[in-house]
Amino acid sequence: MSTRKISAASARAHTRKSSNIGRNNSRLTSNMIAQIAVGVMVGCLGYAYFVIRPPPPKICGTPGGPPVTSPRVKLDDGRHLAYKERGVAKEEAERRIIISHGYGDSKDFNINLSDELLKELRIYILSFDRAGYGESTPNPARSVKSEAFDIQELADKLGLGPKFYVIGVSIGAYPVYSCLKYIPHRLSGAALVVPFVHYWWKGVPAKLLKEALGTLPVPDQWTYRVARYAPWLFNWWMTQKWFTNLSIMHGSLDVFSRSDLEIIKQLPATPKEEEEKVRQQGVHECFHRDLMVGFGDWGFSPVDISDPFPNKDGSVHLWQGYEDKYIPYKLNRYLSQQLPWIQYHEVPDAGHLLLYNATLCEAVFRALLSS
Repeated sequence: MSTRKISAASARAHTRKSSNIGRNNSRLTSNMIAQIAVGVMVGCLGYAYFVIRPPPPKICGTPGGPPVTSPRVKLDDGRHLAYKERGVAKEEAERRIIISHGYGDSKDFNINLSDELLKELRIYILSFDRAGYGESTPNPARSVKSEAFDIQELADKLGLGPKFYVIGVSIGAYPVYSCLKYIPHRLSGAALVVPFVHYWWKGVPAKLLKEALGTLPVPDQWTYRVARYAPWLFNWWMTQKWFTNLSIMHGSLDVFSRSDLEIIKQLPATPKEEEEKVRQQGVHECFHRDLMVGFGDWGFSPVDISDPFPNKDGSVHLWQGYEDKYIPYKLNRYLSQQLPWIQYHEVPDAGHLLLYNATLCEAVFRALLSS
């Protein structure tokens, strides 16, 4: 074989070897890139899971949890509800009233009634921390329906008798709607004060719902949409720092009317320890879950509820401030028109805090108890 042929063969062999090495290096590079990409993706998913998943609650009365300082009843499912009593003794009372508090509040919220009036009307008032608030055990299975049966069991555990009144304030009204739906036979009457509205209720004109939602601050609109359509993302939405979520939680006063601002000026400052106590078991279990349940699927709409007092042995009252910027009056006015058994009270110069006005607060109780 000639030298030229040997050189050509060597060149071809060298070329094949270089090509194989190049392919192997390319495969190694591709594998490394794939492994890095998988690692990054897993890391991102892990981080996303970490920020989306709410932290575990710190349950009152458990090791490492907050102490129990209020009277509580133990429910059949093992949870506890903390409560507070006011007025005449329940054994002597002619009217027993259970109050469902609003968003970010508790059983300790101020009821602007004098002791003299409570004695005159022989009223016993029971307020309680709703599930996850204050010292009441969180309920991961919490729903609109479960709220009604929490109220019923609380009444039974404390011996309130076969019938009682219920009052729901703001977002605390959806448990009262639930009572009207599921346990109307236990009610002597009900009052819905500046009641929560659901912007995706069935049976209510979509145009009206859209218009009402559009009156709210844009951050609130998006917060309610996330609670409605992506509850699994809600903890992240409420804890992230990039966008404003619920405006009122960031100190904005835009949702308060002129009359509300006057009331706020007169209210004593809430001690920081009391504010912390409301959410001490975890902000997700009280604030977040309240909105998730409220804007979730109720299983019914208020317009589907039948008259709970067909024999006229009780009444339902709805109190709405015309100047309320937090709860659009048009929705509650519409509901009262569709449900003639609701006695509608629209107060011209009142806002969302109308119950803190002593005169209006007394009017709410007298109207409920006089029917």
